Amino acid sequence: MKSAVLVFPGINREHDMARALRLCAGSDVAMVWHTETALPAGTDLVVLPGGFSYGDYLRCGAIAARAPVMDAVRAHAAKGGLVLGVCNGFQILCEAGLLPGVLMRNAGLKFICKDAFIRVERADTPFTRGYTAGQVIRVPVAHGEGNYMADSETIARLEGEGRIVFRYTTPDGALSPEWNMNGSIYAIAGILNGRGNVLGMMPHPENHVEDTMGCTDGRGLFAGLGRQFAA
Repeated sequence: MKSAVLVFPGINREHDMARALRLCAGSDVAMVWHTETALPAGTDLVVLPGGFSYGDYLRCGAIAARAPVMDAVRAHAAKGGLVLGVCNGFQILCEAGLLPGVLMRNAGLKFICKDAFIRVERADTPFTRGYTAGQVIRVPVAHGEGNYMADSETIARLEGEGRIVFRYTTPDGALSPEWNMNGSIYAIAGILNGRGNVLGMMPHPENHVEDTMGCTDGRGLFAGLGRQFAA
């Protein structure tokens, strides 16, 4: 598997992401600067990592969504190539029109940095084949604008088409307002596009892939992607 990790000014999780891809997916990883107009030849997966692109001084991800490299990302997705956006990367994908909806300020109006429990709603996607449906995993969140919102028609479509992939839950997988830390509608933590090849999620699986962190629940996402291309 060949992966391209995009790098924007202010992004700060690109090396965490590249390490997880190498360790858990056995991927070749290229770091791609935002001013590039093409992806490396043979790219299978494009990753937009977390951080604070352009300082989040406008809407989060709004400036990065207009970077030259994003035209190549759109073309990659249009051809069926896989795209993963994590945290700020999720915000960028929404601002770029590759995913519906928007990420708003957290309901409590505070930056949240803690572990979250998220339920895997589907295990039949390229991004979740390393898990089982209904499995609850623990991964960190670190964001101030992770409150996913969309109009009622979009939410109904996401639900009806099975495009909600991760939800915030209690440790035993129950939905609870107290555990939906940022107030996202329907406790949404991650969604797919209509074709199923673009995933955006707020939690950071790349930070829970090594034993030294005390939890390896994020490993399944990357290992599953590796198996996707090994099959």
